[in-house]
This record gives sequence, structure tokens and C-alpha cells, in this order.
Amino acid sequence: MRNVSLPGRGGTGGTRPLCHMSAPFEERSGVVPCVTPWGRWYQTLEEVFIEVQVPPGTRAKDVCCSLQSRRVALSVCGREVLQGKLFDSTIADEGTWTLEDRKLIRIVLMKTNRDAGNCWTSLLKNEYAADPWVQDQMQRKLTLERFQRENPGFDFSGAEISGNYSKGGPDFSSLEK
Repeated sequence: MRNVSLPGRGGTGGTRPLCHMSAPFEERSGVVPCVTPWGRWYQTLEEVFIEVQVPPGTRAKDVCCSLQSRRVALSVCGREVLQGKLFDSTIADEGTWTLEDRKLIRIVLMKTNRDAGNCWTSLLKNEYAADPWVQDQMQRKLTLERFQRENPGFDFSGAEISGNYSKGGPDFSSLEK
């Protein structure tokens, strides 16, 4: 069984009723990044985000980015930054990259498998793996995001979770309401 508690409820925990949820869950609750030599990556239930630090003043024409269902390749000014087979499949047509402030490349990949049990443990097969603590935090975050979607009337963005949350936690979908 799992315990979900939120601060600010008279010390007893529990969930808070949702007052105003205009921002996406990850913006309200923060992200769990996996730091890499070139930047960082993180994930939500639906997407994987890759943020690559590039030299200030980089122009879009200096960037070569290829996004495929199971592969990613990125080079900047002719130098390979990232290339390989992704941990899991993505929807290639929905992948995008942007150059922000001429110093950061943000790649957004849409996961094919979008459930809380699909927590990527690394960005690429055998490369850029999250350490065990980060993996644990990522899984917690995805499980809370799943709870948020299943219970839109509550705000889980500040919740803490413990217990059996691996592989997305228990499935309550078959319970009668």
C-alpha cells in the first residue's frame, strides 16, 4: 500500500482540494533531472526532455539534429554531442528541438508508452543512466503525476510518496467508485 501526504494540512497529511491548476503538473511540482556531461534530461508520463548546453552565440544553422522513433543524433558546429539508440520508443513525428537564447538546445520527445510504469532508467541504451536515487525520484514523480491525472480534483504537486510505487504503483482502475 502507498501513503500520499501533502504538507499544510494540519500536520495530518492527505491531499488538498485543487484550487487552481492552470500550470502543468511538472511546472508545479518540479522535475527530477539526470545530469550529464552535456546538460541534463528528465521525463514526465508523456515526454522526455533533453537539455544540451551549447556555446553562447550558437545559431540554428550550426545545429544538426535527427529525431527518429528509437534514435537521436545531435551535433553542434560539426561536433557530435549526442548519438545513439533511445531507451524506449518515441513518436518520431512529434519530436521537436529548439535553440533557446542561443545557448541551450531543448529536445522534446513524445513517449510511445505513456504510463507511470514506463520510467526510463537511462536516456540511451546503456548510456546516460540515472543513478539509483535519481531513478527512484523519477519513479515517484511519475506515479504522483499518474495520481494527478486519475484525480483531477486534487493537487498532488507537493505530495510525498512512500511504499510500493515502482512500475507506476498499484492499479486502482478496477475498483468500483
